[in-house]
This record gives sequence, C-alpha cells and structure tokens, in this order.
Amino acid sequence: MWDYPRPPRLEATTQRLVVTVGGRTIADTVRGYRVLETSQAPAFYIPPDDTDRSLFRSAGGRSFCEWKGYAEYWTVVAGGTVAESAAWSYAEPVAAFAAIADYLSFYPNRVEGCFVDGEHVQCMEGDFYGGWITSAVVGPFKGPPGTLHW
Repeated sequence: MWDYPRPPRLEATTQRLVVTVGGRTIADTVRGYRVLETSQAPAFYIPPDDTDRSLFRSAGGRSFCEWKGYAEYWTVVAGGTVAESAAWSYAEPVAAFAAIADYLSFYPNRVEGCFVDGEHVQCMEGDFYGGWITSAVVGPFKGPPGTLHW
C-alpha cells in the first residue's frame, strides 16, 4: 500500500464485499469501489442499492476530505445492535469521485464484520481511518499514535 497513489485513486472492484451487524448482513455487493491512498489500507464503497437502507439513520455531523469532499455519517441498527457512526457516504463528492455518490463505506471496528471475498478484514488502528486490511495489503499502516502526519 505504500505504492498507492497520492492523490488517491478510485477503482471499481468485483470482489464480493459483505458487512454484518447484529448477526445480519446489511450490505452485500460485487459492484463496489475501492479508494487507494498512500499509507492507508483501501476503503471500500458499497452501492446504496446493495445495502439495507432501512437499518441506517443519520449519525449527524460531517467531515471534509480534501480529495472527496464532505462526508456524512450513519448509524446502523440491526439484530438488537446499535453501531454508532459505523458508515459514511458522500452525497456530492468532487468530480474525480462522482462514481461513489451515496455509496457507503464502513469502519470495520464499528460493525460486527467486513469481508472481502470471504476474508474477514482487520481494521486500521485508531478511530480515524476506515481502511480494510486484508492479507493482500502490506503495512505499516497509519492509525497508531504518532502516525497521523506520515
């Protein structure tokens, strides 16, 4: 991942992406995107049509990404579990990322599980980065104390 580009690159992926909360599959697609950015594990984005949107509610707040624009956050309630601010999306991303408008990305440490082609992903340390670490990605990764400004 140290050879990932800066600015980040958006790539379509046909890998199967699955997210679970409270014992329920809340997202399942083979029509996703991944964002590749230097020093970060890929962040995967799932089309809204491949998520159970009835389980999502606004978590409030926004953040700004210099590459993608303004993000909004989503809490997921499923199977008796409340996953606070577990997902984010860009309603109006900048032109280079227009393909992921309204797609959802998930923090692996805030949901029960995120999977890429059946592999249970690991989360990046800390609570800022939402990258999905799989066996195909080599670190070190941003996230631990002292790595924010690498």
